[in-house]
Amino acid sequence: MSIESPIFTPVTIGPVTLRNRVIRSAAFENMAYGNSPSQDLYDYHVAVARGGVGMTTLAYAAVDRSGLSFDGQLWMRKEIVPDLRRITDAIHAEGAKASIQLGHCGNMTHRSTCGCMPVGASGGFNMYSPTFVRSLKINEIHDLVKAFGNAVNLAREAGFDCVEIHAGHGYLISQFLSPYTNHRHDEFGGSLENRMRFMRMVISEVMKAAGDDLGVIVKMNMHDGFKKGMQRAECLEVAKELERLGVHAIVLSAGFVSKAPMEVMRGAMPLKTLAHYMDMKKFWWLKAALLTIGRLLIPTVPYREGYFLEDAMQFRQVLKLPLIYVGGLISKDKMEEVLAAGFQGLQVARALVHDTDFVNKLHSGEITCSGCKHSNYCIGRMYTLEMRCHHCVENMPASLRKEIEKAEAES
Repeated sequence: MSIESPIFTPVTIGPVTLRNRVIRSAAFENMAYGNSPSQDLYDYHVAVARGGVGMTTLAYAAVDRSGLSFDGQLWMRKEIVPDLRRITDAIHAEGAKASIQLGHCGNMTHRSTCGCMPVGASGGFNMYSPTFVRSLKINEIHDLVKAFGNAVNLAREAGFDCVEIHAGHGYLISQFLSPYTNHRHDEFGGSLENRMRFMRMVISEVMKAAGDDLGVIVKMNMHDGFKKGMQRAECLEVAKELERLGVHAIVLSAGFVSKAPMEVMRGAMPLKTLAHYMDMKKFWWLKAALLTIGRLLIPTVPYREGYFLEDAMQFRQVLKLPLIYVGGLISKDKMEEVLAAGFQGLQVARALVHDTDFVNKLHSGEITCSGCKHSNYCIGRMYTLEMRCHHCVENMPASLRKEIEKAEAES
């Protein structure tokens, strides 16, 4: 028996039609060991496709080596196309579509990972790594624009149906957009019109490369999450510009990983988990800081289901293109509420980390809500090891179990 619901009706994004409205969002898996696809990455996304989603999204793939922030992140290059094709073929065999998120981390990396001095919209010192960062030169900006177009062509060759361009969360496009990270005095800085220039160039190149057979989705911020960042009014103008440029859908998110990380994910960062899995030799100082003043560095932002919906409605009211909602969806009722509010797609991450069969179980009526209770263990773990829910981990230290139980009790 299958439950009748708008969740399980087809939706079209540009040239691509999905079997239902649920999209596995581009949450970092940390499964691209050596920056290449792995069997773990294959197994996870095929399981999610088998579990009933309309489309699954492989997380952040850097368009250039300088855009890598982790060793377990994909780096989009010719030699990994066959392994990516193996994944997309298997996803398609399960009846789902495949997307890949393309981006550049900008200043949120370290020389040991990206192979060069980190670059950003502006230079300075980044506490995230920590490391010194230099400002991109004009010719380098143009080279990165071309790298985005090349990555789209590689995505087509690898069998993807859609690409998702990451223009939020304080990564490179977002660094150009935000006055907090863009202090340039040339044509790429100052006014919002100038700060949008890099995004406009990237999206124009992406749309040209996508042609008429690839869907183009853009993830962007509705606000940065702090006073000196972008606020809603400017973000609305960014969204209107993306609509004018012809993108097929927008994912509406918020937050800045280097400044307001829990604005993105909500709840509490599990600091003991985060510190436990860190490499003591490489990050002893950060580990110590997390265990002493971690809550000051990464303050809790309360979680509630559908936490971005009120903000997203402001964008729905002024835009005509398809909008994809992301932000703490775990129940059939809330998902239907979002669709009734005029959103075309639903992005889900933690519910699909908890159970890759989440969508099938909703559709059959076996469940009406995910068992995920947002302890955020998967987030604390994914910066060091492969993404995994705590209920899939054996022999976990008692201190981490207690942290999880406390977080779940408070959620």
